[in-house]
Amino acid sequence: MDYLFSMTKASIDNFAILDFEASSLSQESWPIEVGLSWIANSRVQTWSSLIRPDPAWDVGDWSQQSAEVHGIPLSDLENAPSAAEVVEAFLNALEGRKLVSDAPEFEARWLDRLLRAARRTEVPAIEDFDGVSFALFEGYALDLLYEAVERRPAPHRAGPDTARLARGWLKAAGHQASLEIEGRIA
Repeated sequence: MDYLFSMTKASIDNFAILDFEASSLSQESWPIEVGLSWIANSRVQTWSSLIRPDPAWDVGDWSQQSAEVHGIPLSDLENAPSAAEVVEAFLNALEGRKLVSDAPEFEARWLDRLLRAARRTEVPAIEDFDGVSFALFEGYALDLLYEAVERRPAPHRAGPDTARLARGWLKAAGHQASLEIEGRIA
C-alpha cells in the first residue's frame, strides 16, 4: 500500500506550501517569519524561521494589531537570523519544489522583500493553493482536504499554517490512494 500511496501523492511532492507572518498588512510591510511545508515519505515536513528586520526595512511599519494576531513581539526578532541567513536556509529547504500559497499576492510581496534584502533578484513564482488542489484532487478527496483544513483553525504562525494545509493534501492523497487500490483489486 505504501508504494501505491506514494504513486498517488507523487505530484504533491513537487510542491512546498509557503506562508509568511509580517510586520503589518501595509504596502511597506516586511516579513518577520517564513514557513514551508511539503510532503516527503508520506509525512508532512516543515521548516520555519523568524527573520531579523533588515536595516533597509522601516521598523516604523510595525503594527501592534498584526502582532496580536501572530503573537510575535518585535523584541523576538532582535536575535533572529538575518535575511541572508534565512534565504539560504529557505532555498535549501525548498530544494527546487514549486511554491504554493493560500495568499500568493501577499506572499509574493514578502518573498520579494526577503530575497532583495539578501541581494537575490530572482523571485520564484507562487501558485494558488486552491488552484493546485483542484488540479491534483477531485470529488470526495477535495472534500476531505478542505474539511481537514477547516477543522483546524489557522494558528497564524508560518510553519504551523503551512503544515495545516499540507496535512489536508496528505488526507486527500490517502483517499485517492485507497480508491486506486479498490480499483486494482476489483
